[in-house]
Amino acid sequence: MEGHHCELAVRGYSRDQKVGKDQIEYGLLTDPQGRPVAVEVLAGNTADPTAFTRVVERIRSRFKLKRLVLVGDRGRITSARVDALRELDGMGWITCLRAAQIKALAEDGALQLSRFDQTNLAEISHPDFPGERLVCCRNPALAAERASKRGELLAATQTELDKVTRLVEAGKLKGAAKIGVRVGKVLGKFKVAKHFDLEITDTTFTWTRRQQQIDAEAALDGIYVIRTSMPADHLDTPGVVEAYKRLSNVERDFRSLKTIDLALRPIHHRLDSRVRAHVLVSMLACYLVWHLRQALAPLCVADQQPPPRPDPVAPARRSADAAAKATHRHLADGTPVHSFRSLLDHLGTLTRNQVHFTQPRQVTTELLATPTPTQRRAFELVGAPIPLTLA
Repeated sequence: MEGHHCELAVRGYSRDQKVGKDQIEYGLLTDPQGRPVAVEVLAGNTADPTAFTRVVERIRSRFKLKRLVLVGDRGRITSARVDALRELDGMGWITCLRAAQIKALAEDGALQLSRFDQTNLAEISHPDFPGERLVCCRNPALAAERASKRGELLAATQTELDKVTRLVEAGKLKGAAKIGVRVGKVLGKFKVAKHFDLEITDTTFTWTRRQQQIDAEAALDGIYVIRTSMPADHLDTPGVVEAYKRLSNVERDFRSLKTIDLALRPIHHRLDSRVRAHVLVSMLACYLVWHLRQALAPLCVADQQPPPRPDPVAPARRSADAAAKATHRHLADGTPVHSFRSLLDHLGTLTRNQVHFTQPRQVTTELLATPTPTQRRAFELVGAPIPLTLA
C-alpha cells in the first residue's frame, strides 16, 4: 500500500519482504478449474489463524454451503487449523504433511518405502491422524530434481568449506570467532548446515558430512503425503491427488492477479471501501483473463485437450497437437503460435490512428490498422466483431 492513512493498511508480516511498508491481506477463492469466484480483503496485521477462520465463515455464509471442503498447501492448512475445522460441522480438508511428519511416518514403519517399488500411490492410516486418510505419493521426476539440487548444494558448500580450511591451515584466518563467522556465511548461503558436523578452535577447522542423515533424507526424495478427511465413497485415492494438484490453478491466478497480468500493486486509496473495490475490480479482471486464456487457447501453446492421466502422481503429458505447436511454433495453416502474453501484445498493435492532411485542405480523420490473420482469428474466437471500418 502507498500512503499511511488507510485503516486497512498496517504493518504486518510481509511474505514479499516489503520491509517498512504498510500492507493489506487478501485471499482469492477459485473453483476446481481455477476460475475466480470471490476475493476477501483483511487488515494487513491479521494473523493467519484469524484470517483462515474468518474466511471460512464468510465462504459458508456467503454461498449458503452446508458442506465445504478446503484444499490448501501445508503452510496454509496446518495441523492447528485442521483441529479448528474439526469443530465445525460440514467441514472437510485436503492438505499435505510437512517433511518432519513424513519422516516420522517412515521411522515408525507406517510409511514403507518398499510400497513404491511397484506403484507411485499408496493409502495408509495412522493413529496420529484419526478419521483421516493418508495418501502417499512418490514422483520420480521430483525425486531426481531434489537429489540433483541437494548434490549441487552439498558440493558447493564443501568447496567453500575447503577454502576456509586452507586459509586456517595457512594461518591467514585465526580465532574461533572469526573462523565461525566465515563458516556461517558459507552455511547461510547454501542452507545445508544440517548435513555437516563442524569443529572449530582458534587455530583449526575441520568438517565432515553426516552421510547417514543425507542418505535418510534422500530415501524420502519425491515422496509427499496428502491428508484428507474426505471418505473414500466421496473421493477415491486418485481423486484426492488430483484435487490437491489443482492448487496450481489458484496459485496461477494469484500470480496473475498480483504481478504477471494485472499488477494489483500499487494501491493508493485511503478509504476502506475503495481499497476493497480496487481488489474486487482486479479479481473481475482476473476472471476475464481466465476466460480469455480458454477462448484464445487455439492460438497459444496451451494444451486444449490434455491426454488422460492414468497415474495422477506422474507429471502431466502434452497432447500431440500441443507438442506440435510447441515444437514448430506454427499452426497447421502457418499462423504463428503465441504465448498468452505475446498474443495480447500482438493484439495491442491493432491501433486507431489520427491522420492529418494539409493538402489540398486541412482534414483530420481516423484510420484503423489492418488486422493481421492472427488478430482476425482472435476476434473470432472471443466472439467480437472485427474492427474493419473507419470510426
